[in-house]
Amino acid sequence: MIWERLLEYCLAKPGAWQDEPWEGDVVAKVGDKVFAFLGSPAGDAIGLKCGPDRDTADEWLARYPGAVTASSYIGRYGWNSLALSGGIPEDELLAAVDESYDAILAKLPKRLRPA
Repeated sequence: MIWERLLEYCLAKPGAWQDEPWEGDVVAKVGDKVFAFLGSPAGDAIGLKCGPDRDTADEWLARYPGAVTASSYIGRYGWNSLALSGGIPEDELLAAVDESYDAILAKLPKRLRPA
């Protein structure tokens, strides 16, 4: 999947916006929370919340060995890194973005949720 298409898909979500908290590393946020770590346009993976905990997120590792890894530092909270060109079908990548967005949105205070 092309990085630009994935960024466009993320930013089409209600209330989503692009941020660059670290130089050259793009993230998609809703409210004040990240729901997708996109990195740079040359990047080959996206970081997404793939479950409420590590056990649930590990299902992705079992389903796509080599294409999914636990995210550094935040992996214990259910975040994974999904390869953009490594055997994960595009529809599943987009569904994973949807699920990450929904999980982060559900945790936002109502005042920060998009109308």
